[in-house]
Amino acid sequence: MAAAVVGDEQLREDPTVNALQARAAELLGHEAALFLPTATMANQVALRVLSKPGGLLVAEERTHVLIYEAGGPAVHSGLVMRGLPGTAGRIVPEQLRAVDDLVEGSVIVLENTHRSSGGRVWPLDVFQETVAGARELGMAVHLDGARLFNAAVASGLPAATFGALADTVTVCFSKGLGCPLGAVLAGSRESIEQAWEGKFLFGGAMRQAGIVAAAALYALEHNVHRLADDHRRARRLADGLAAAGLPVDPEQVETNFIGLDVRALGLDMAEARAVLEAEGVLTGVLRPNVLRLATYPGVSDDDIENALSGIVRALHPAPVSVS
Repeated sequence: MAAAVVGDEQLREDPTVNALQARAAELLGHEAALFLPTATMANQVALRVLSKPGGLLVAEERTHVLIYEAGGPAVHSGLVMRGLPGTAGRIVPEQLRAVDDLVEGSVIVLENTHRSSGGRVWPLDVFQETVAGARELGMAVHLDGARLFNAAVASGLPAATFGALADTVTVCFSKGLGCPLGAVLAGSRESIEQAWEGKFLFGGAMRQAGIVAAAALYALEHNVHRLADDHRRARRLADGLAAAGLPVDPEQVETNFIGLDVRALGLDMAEARAVLEAEGVLTGVLRPNVLRLATYPGVSDDDIENALSGIVRALHPAPVSVS
């Protein structure tokens, strides 16, 4: 980052940003890409490009754009938001065909990995079928791939295998890839040209952004394959917690998230998080009544063992060996 060659990215003359955009487009199976400060902004820019006001946004009911983006699709693009119940974060063509008020300018958002289901990965055949079903109905397709490289590593498939199926795809750099900030939106040259307008509109145009783009370039070359270490550590933690009698299903741990059902322990979320923090374990919220435990580049094998011991002490399950 300190050695990055920079320019004014608003004028498209920052060479490091330009290199990142070209590399990201290649890896995601698209013609062009656009660097943005956050994946939420990238999602919102994509929806503005793909849809029309009054159109319908369809997604699994706990998809990030519906739950964690402050109503952005309605505010920024005039979309009516429709959540459909899914399994492991997935919806299927039959559900789309049952939506009776699709209009021109509607869009479907698919999330891979799916955050609220626990970082679950779409099987490729199911993903292909849902995309095909959306296209039959005349819907545009956006892939919220904030953690798409986790899905690629877990499935053994290139990110482009999923990314090329969608009209646009977002990837975030500030999660498992370890960057301080940043995301990319990839799509056709025409859609990315339109996305530039959205970038300015939403306040995402920067200046010497090559400083942070350099981190993202490094991550694409060095931090993708190491995501497998995060997945391995997450599974180790899940296996240990399950062996200790805690309500964790290791079979649902496909990438770097573990869901811990605190309701089964008779605790509310605030109580559970407080007793875990007292043991030095910080947690997030996966979905109602389920805590999120996440692995990332700053978590080592020793950290996993320490967290396992601390969680078992804090939540007092039946005395079972965690070895």
